[in-house]
Amino acid sequence: MKGDALYWFLARALDWLVWGGELLNRENLPEEYPVVFVSNHATALGPIGVTSALPVRVYPWVISDMVDWSQAAEYLRKDFVEPQLHVPLSLSMTVSRLISQASVRLLRAVECIPVWQGERLRETYHISVDRLVQGKSILIFPEDPKQKMNELFRMTPFQKGFTRLGEMYYEKTENILRFYPLAVHPIARKIKVGKPISYNPYNHPIKERIRIKRVLESTIHDLYLNIILEDHAGIPLPR
Repeated sequence: MKGDALYWFLARALDWLVWGGELLNRENLPEEYPVVFVSNHATALGPIGVTSALPVRVYPWVISDMVDWSQAAEYLRKDFVEPQLHVPLSLSMTVSRLISQASVRLLRAVECIPVWQGERLRETYHISVDRLVQGKSILIFPEDPKQKMNELFRMTPFQKGFTRLGEMYYEKTENILRFYPLAVHPIARKIKVGKPISYNPYNHPIKERIRIKRVLESTIHDLYLNIILEDHAGIPLPR
């Protein structure tokens, strides 16, 4: 089982076994593709929830260590096994190695896009634009783990590098790329889809990157808060 078939098998299995949540504002989903979906991370449940809930095949950006046999276990230990599974230090590396044996294979098989650092980041952009040109959509979780978390939204500020995809896609195709905001609330088990933000080729590139980053971040904040308020009030709020 490879590629698309494996992706949909995993998405359905994760929805049944782990996520089981709702996708709200489906009317905002794209009618035409490709697009870039942008979401808050919401710990490990963000990627699981989004890939389970979206009715379209996506190609997620993942930290390059996650698909590197020599780095995956250590990354999982620090990022997931100890802080989220609360496995004691004496066992955490063993558990991480076991998980990595499956996770690296699966992430590679479903063609996740590695996000490298430094000069190799160009390769990430190259792969991403090629996928977009092929009509394939991308999923990105752009929170900066080095920044302080906003306790209300359970998010850190976004990095803006991913917004370069708009200008690079336009340079290659002369088509406008749209970025779709998604807000994941892991406790409520809800994901809300926002209206798209389109790349503007007439704006200065640096200003446009900042604009897209800020609008997406603000929109996801609003969507997240909307989920919280709807759950408390029991009534839908204006979108």
